[in-house]
Amino acid sequence: MKRMFLLLITSFAFLTRCFADEGMWLPHLLQAMNEKQMKKMGMKISAADIYSISKGSLKDAIVSLGGFCTAEVISESGLLLTNHHCGFDAIQNHSSVQNNYIRDGFWAYNKEQELQNPGLFATFIIRIEEVTQDVLKGVTPGMTEKERQSQVDKNIASLKTTLKKETYQDILIRPFFDANKYFCFVTETYRDIRLVGAPPASIGNFGKDTDNWMWPRHTGDFSMFRIYAGKDNKPAPYSPDNVPYKPKKALTISLKGMKEGDFTMVFGFPGRTTEYLHSAAVEQIIRVNDPAKIGIRARALGILDGFMRKDEQIKIQYAAKYAGIENSYKKWKGEVAGLKSTNAVGKKKEKEALFEKIVMAKPEMNMAYMDLLKKLGQAYSDIEPYGYARDYYNEIIPKIELFGIAADMNSLLTAYSKDEASYNKRKTEVLEKLEETFKEYSPVVDEKMFESLMALYVNDQKPENVSPLLLSLLKENGNSFSQLAQNLYAGSSFVSLDKIRSLLNGSAANAVGEIRNDAAVRLYADLLKTYTSSVSPKLNEIQSNINQLQRTYMQAQMDVFSDKVYYPDANSTLRITYGNVKGYKARDAVQYDYYTYLDGVMEKYKPGDYEFDVPKKIIELYAKKDFGPYGLNGRQPVCFIAANHTTGGNSGSPALDAYGNLVGLNFDRVWEGTMSDINYDVSICRNIMVDIRYVLFIIDKFAGARNLIDEMKIAK
Repeated sequence: MKRMFLLLITSFAFLTRCFADEGMWLPHLLQAMNEKQMKKMGMKISAADIYSISKGSLKDAIVSLGGFCTAEVISESGLLLTNHHCGFDAIQNHSSVQNNYIRDGFWAYNKEQELQNPGLFATFIIRIEEVTQDVLKGVTPGMTEKERQSQVDKNIASLKTTLKKETYQDILIRPFFDANKYFCFVTETYRDIRLVGAPPASIGNFGKDTDNWMWPRHTGDFSMFRIYAGKDNKPAPYSPDNVPYKPKKALTISLKGMKEGDFTMVFGFPGRTTEYLHSAAVEQIIRVNDPAKIGIRARALGILDGFMRKDEQIKIQYAAKYAGIENSYKKWKGEVAGLKSTNAVGKKKEKEALFEKIVMAKPEMNMAYMDLLKKLGQAYSDIEPYGYARDYYNEIIPKIELFGIAADMNSLLTAYSKDEASYNKRKTEVLEKLEETFKEYSPVVDEKMFESLMALYVNDQKPENVSPLLLSLLKENGNSFSQLAQNLYAGSSFVSLDKIRSLLNGSAANAVGEIRNDAAVRLYADLLKTYTSSVSPKLNEIQSNINQLQRTYMQAQMDVFSDKVYYPDANSTLRITYGNVKGYKARDAVQYDYYTYLDGVMEKYKPGDYEFDVPKKIIELYAKKDFGPYGLNGRQPVCFIAANHTTGGNSGSPALDAYGNLVGLNFDRVWEGTMSDINYDVSICRNIMVDIRYVLFIIDKFAGARNLIDEMKIAK
C-alpha cells in the first residue's frame, strides 16, 4: 500500500509539472474539459460563446483557408483576415514585373477591384460529434493494420451516407489519439474567394529570412480576402453575379491591446503535432531525421539565394518556393536546439520509467502493456536507416523540378497504355498543370539544383538506395555532377514549355516514343523504382508496426496517467488553445519582453535592403507620430507574444482576448520553442502575433483603405 501511495504521489507530481499549460483542444468539449480552468486563467465568456450549434459563436467566424492556413471573418460582408504568407501564393499569382504586388502591395478600394483566386477556398465547421463506436464497429484486436484500416474505411463510407447534413455540406471524419477515437466534422466550403488587400512585402514580410521564427519581431504579417456566395448565401462556384457572404458571426475588434498576464486564445486549424511519442522517436529526430533535412535545405537555399539576388524575374518566380524551403529549414534547426535545451528525451524517459513502475504494480495493466515500451524502442531502431533514406528522397527529388515535369510526362505513358481517349484526357490535364509550373520555373536554376542535390543523394546514402541509372550516367560523364547536369538539361525537351506543347500537339504515338526515350523521364522513373523497391516496402512494414504500437501506447498513457486531461495531437481540424501574455528567458542573460513597437522597425531599417527596407510612407508617419487611434502613448504597437500552444496551420488564426474580441493575428513561434510540436515547454514556447492595431494602422494610415475599416466592427 505504501509503495502504491508513493507511486500515485510521484505520478501526480509528474503530471502537474509537465502538462499544466499545453493543449490544442476540441472546441465542442471545452465546457466539459476546460471551461473552469480557462475562467480561472481570466476568460470572461462561456464555452457556449466559443462553440455552439444553436446560435452564432466564435467557431462560425473561423475558416480553414485553402487547407493550409486559418482565416477569420471580420465583417458582415464576408471580409477575411489571414497572414501575408498565407495569401502569398495568391499575391504572387497576380504579380508581374509591371504590377508587382509583392513589392508594392495591393488594395481594393471597392469590391469591383477585388481579384479572383481559382482554387482557393474557405471551409467553415458547422458541427462536431464523436463517431468512434460506429467507425470501429467490427474492428478486433487480432487484425493487421491493413485489415483494421480496411474495416474502418468501410465503416466511414457507410457512416457518411447516414449522417445528417445539407446537400451543400460535406462530412469529414478524422482519427484522434492515434486512431483510438474518431470525430465527424460537418463542413461548408466556399470557393469564390477574392483578394482584397495586402501590404508590400517590406511590411508583410519585414525581416524575411533573418527574422523568421525569431523574437523580437516587427512584421505586419497580414492579408485580406473576401468570401463570395450565391444570392442565397450558400456556396457557389465563381460568378460575377455572386455576392459577399453574410456570416453567422463576425469577430469584433478591440483596440485596447494586451498587458502581461492577460488571457489569450488562438482559434484555428493546427496542422500536425506528435506530443505522445516514445523517447526513441524523439532521440532519432534530434540525431538523424532533422539534421538530414536541414543539410539538404541549406544547400537548396544557397542556390536559390544566389540567383534571386541577381535577377528580379527569378526573385518573383522563386519567392514562394524559397520561403517554403526556408521556413521548415529554420524551424527544424530551432526544433533540435529546443529539444536538447529542454531535455525532451530525458523527460520522456522519466515518464516511461514511471509508466513501467505503475504498470508493474497493477496486474491488469501488466497483462495489457507488458514489454510495450521495449517493442516501441526496437521498432524505432529498426526504422532508422529507412527513415533516413525516406527523408533524403522526399527532400531532394521534389526540389528538382525537372523530375516533377518528368513525372507528369511519364503519366502520359500510363494513360496511353490504356487507350487513346485516356491519353487525350490526361494530355489536357498535364498541359494545364505545366502552364502553371512554367510560370515559376527557370531551367538555369533547376540545373544548378540538380547538380548540387544529386551529389548529396549519391554521396550520403547507402549504395543500395541509389539509382543504378544515375550512377551509370554519372560514370558516362566522368563522375562530374556538373557535366551530367549540363548534358541532361541540354538533351531534354522538357525544360521548355514550347517544346512540350509542340510535342503533345502532334501524334500520340510520336509523343509517347519521345517521352519514353527522354533521359530525364528515364532517370526519374529509375529513381522512383529504386526507392519503391529498396526503401518503401521495409519502411511501410516497420511503420505499420509502429502505428499499431503507438495506438496501444496512446491508450496506455491515458489508462496509466488517468488524472491527466488529454488533448489529441493536431491533425488540421478545428482547435482552440489558450494561455497568457508573457515574455520569456531564451538563454543565459537573454530575457525577452512581450511587446514590440514601430520604434523597432526603424531601428532595423536598412535602406534598399532585401529584408529590412521600409516604405517611405511608414517613415513619414513614424516621424510625425501619426498613428491615429491605433497608437498607444505616442508609440505604435506592432507584435506581441503569449504562451499559446500553436503549430503550422495556425498561421492566420485570430488571437482573441478574454471577451472573445480580436486583438491580434497569429503568424509564428519563437525559435527557441519550435520543438513545441513534439515537446511543449511553457518556459520557452511562445506564439507570435501581429497586434490588430498595427494591422488597422497599415490599412488606414498607410494604405488609405478606409472602405475596409468602415465595414469592420470595432469595439468602443
